[in-house]
Amino acid sequence: MADNSGKILKSIRPGKIALPIIIGFIVTGYLLYNEFDPSVLDNMSFTLQSLFWFFVSFLMMAIRDFGYIIRIRLLSAQKLSWRKAFNIVMLWEFTSAITPSAIGGTSVAIFFLNKEGIKIGRSTAIVMVTSFLDELYFIITFPLILLFIGRTDIFAFGDSIEAGLPFYKNQFFMFALLGYFLKLAYTIVISYGLFFNPRGLKWLLLWIFKLPIIRRWRPHANESGSDLISASLEFKSWSFKNWMKAFFATALSWTARYWVVNTLVLAFFGFSFLSWDDHILIFGKQLVMWIMMLVSPTPGGSGFAEWVFKEFLSNMIPLGTGVAMAFMWRLVSYYPYLIIGAIVVPKWIKKHFVKS
Repeated sequence: MADNSGKILKSIRPGKIALPIIIGFIVTGYLLYNEFDPSVLDNMSFTLQSLFWFFVSFLMMAIRDFGYIIRIRLLSAQKLSWRKAFNIVMLWEFTSAITPSAIGGTSVAIFFLNKEGIKIGRSTAIVMVTSFLDELYFIITFPLILLFIGRTDIFAFGDSIEAGLPFYKNQFFMFALLGYFLKLAYTIVISYGLFFNPRGLKWLLLWIFKLPIIRRWRPHANESGSDLISASLEFKSWSFKNWMKAFFATALSWTARYWVVNTLVLAFFGFSFLSWDDHILIFGKQLVMWIMMLVSPTPGGSGFAEWVFKEFLSNMIPLGTGVAMAFMWRLVSYYPYLIIGAIVVPKWIKKHFVKS
């Protein structure tokens, strides 16, 4: 970990916030230039009620972060203070916002935890369990939403879907299904390693990484296997009550994050615009959007996220308002982490790496 400190610090430098902001504004500007019609403003209302729901949107994100803080304190056995837990969550979110994918994210999160006084073994365990809980929420919620909604337009993307089209004929359903089973497979593997046979899973990883095409990453597989064993020893003895608390905090975080879009719809169009079923549909659409955003090549999905958001909601909101909605969504759920990170990161680095 010490050998990677310089590389990790370089990867989280605040100067990196410029790229995702530039990409996001370029894509938003391009979409507005091509699609904006001043008459669409007639479909949108800006009242005191709008300000209230904008406030609720930011409150949803605060609830999301609060859930993460509760979870990380619980997983650290309360060894992290509220302030330290807040710093770690903000640093973690900032890192996610300036990197194009999860590559290297695990080591960075472990690094943050370790610098806040958590031993490497437990830091690794905490990061692995958070990943497990996040995926568990998705694999439980996604089928429940499909059953509850019972509508094929959850996968509507732009003008690409016809009314009544069966699930199996929808390319976006197949894409989401593939992503779901990949997440399910990952969760099963992590569950097996965490709770039943971590050494056996490590042996399997090392055996797989003997293949010539991936042999160069065998040392990393060995390290991951050792981390898995440490995680298993840390959490195998956890009580059912603790697991329920951790999962509830996870569910609170993700649910609050997804409801941001619903509160923005209420801010722009009011209560009478969409029914309760439509709001549940919007919630479900975001599960599909999340799968697509995982493959974005840009930092934090910047640019790609705005486009996907606009396309997925195009059949539910007035024509031409999708770009404005997408920008407001990112303004609430993405850009604040860039700003907070730019404030927290220098202070955190000074505290842990600059001697008096």
